[in-house]
Amino acid sequence: EKVAEAVPEDVLPENIEIWFQDEARVGQRGSVTRIWARRGTRPRVIRQQQFEYAYIFGAVCPMKDRAVGLVMPSIGMDYMQYHLDEIAKHIEPGNHAVIVLDRAAWHTTKKLRLPKNLSLLPLPAASPELNPTEQVWQVLRDRYLANRCFESYDHIVESCCDAWNAFTSGEGAIRQLCSRDWAKK
Repeated sequence: EKVAEAVPEDVLPENIEIWFQDEARVGQRGSVTRIWARRGTRPRVIRQQQFEYAYIFGAVCPMKDRAVGLVMPSIGMDYMQYHLDEIAKHIEPGNHAVIVLDRAAWHTTKKLRLPKNLSLLPLPAASPELNPTEQVWQVLRDRYLANRCFESYDHIVESCCDAWNAFTSGEGAIRQLCSRDWAKK
């Protein structure tokens, strides 16, 4: 029902793609997660004290098993615009994408110039559990980005790109992790 309200009237239901979008901060004060260790031991994990970060802007379309990600130095409207423009390039010709996202200020501002093949559908306030991109961030942190020390900003960016590419290149990874029954057309 809400998807139908977000799509222009001339778009046929079979031409709608539902995408989920979010951002994640990755940096030198990163995540600490569980690790395998021999029973009876207490492994130590180093946690950096520096404060350099990069942000992964990610969007996934479980139905098409596709993802679009950009690593940016900050968050805000300008970076969101770059991301929307990039997502628009990955929508099949003739299709229209509904981007489901949270209500961050840079998502809801009227200053965004939406590409013609995109519409935005904000989630209810305080409902991150409805956005499957949150699970993508958890997988990236658990498998690739947690318990690490980053030498520099460039190292953070390279690690984010490597993690994103490794996860999204897996056949069916997006569909398996991010599909939701309530988000099917």
